[in-house]
Amino acid sequence: MTATSTSPEITIEFHESPVSDADRIKALETPGFGKIFTDHMVLARWTADKGWHDAKVTPRRPLELDPASAVLHYAQEIFEGMKAYKADDGRILLFRPEENARRFAQSAARMAMPAVPEELFLKAVEELVRVDKNWIPSGDASLYLRPFMFANEAFLGVRPAQEYIFCIIASPVGAYFKGGAKAVSLWVETTYTRAAAGGTGAAKCGGNYAASLVAQAEAAKKDCDQVVFLDAAEHRWVEELGGMNVFFVMNDGSVVTPPLGGTILPGITRASVIVLAKEKGLRVDERPYSFEEWQADAASGKLVEAFACGTAAVLAGIGLVRHAAGEFKVGDGQTGKLTTELRQQLVSLQKGVTNDERGWTRRVL
Repeated sequence: MTATSTSPEITIEFHESPVSDADRIKALETPGFGKIFTDHMVLARWTADKGWHDAKVTPRRPLELDPASAVLHYAQEIFEGMKAYKADDGRILLFRPEENARRFAQSAARMAMPAVPEELFLKAVEELVRVDKNWIPSGDASLYLRPFMFANEAFLGVRPAQEYIFCIIASPVGAYFKGGAKAVSLWVETTYTRAAAGGTGAAKCGGNYAASLVAQAEAAKKDCDQVVFLDAAEHRWVEELGGMNVFFVMNDGSVVTPPLGGTILPGITRASVIVLAKEKGLRVDERPYSFEEWQADAASGKLVEAFACGTAAVLAGIGLVRHAAGEFKVGDGQTGKLTTELRQQLVSLQKGVTNDERGWTRRVL
């Protein structure tokens, strides 16, 4: 069944056999992370002669790809991660979606792909959320949204493709880490690197994450939750985790985080944390921070807490750091006071609990 277009750009095709209410309610009781998906998705196409066209919300189904599709051979692909939240009063909110749209365009530019216009990106996200609103969990859970784009032209020459698919899928999710608010453990990777100067570190492309998986597997062998990468040139400077930015809190109240410079993803949660910390009167230093300094500050007590942050995990305290020569605790090994405060402040904004004076939330329903 096809409804009339809700905008000049996006049509709606409702699923004829959606998941039953009973099965959906049961699935939302323990959603996990990224394992359950909603009934619908967004699909749009770009060709060199027509630009973006045929944008629609459609029943979720497998995509059919030619074996020669460029993405399968040259990894011309980008994605985003964002969430829709249900407030206690029933409102459905997005958090800084304009920033996701802008970062998506920046990633596209780095990967020689066409930009999705911000208006189309935001409309597509909102339409999917409206259609699948019954999949948005209450309480601490949320609806994770995954916009992505990939080269779909069937060819084997090495050049930017002339055809692309833009898609958005949605998944109800709970906590990213199994321990909830419990501090996580990290493995410091000194052999493999995530990104180098001039590379794709600042783009949210799948290849960056693929490059991190062997190190993440090593972290799991060391009984650690996540891997932290050092710079590619000296293997000395802390950069980021496999999928999150990192912050360090000092005993004088100052906060340190590695600077953006092309090798680190410009996280939207990272940017939000910097604003919130400064509004608390804290000094935030975006500067290089070495692994040696990290160890020394933890040993001396100068470093009182550390945390990782990202859309999926929000803020997660860092309690234990393992490396080839041993291990050390950060503070008392538990999630710190400032980490807890910032996380609660951020979640309260995202869920519409506190007044949004910055204009960060966007109401969908």
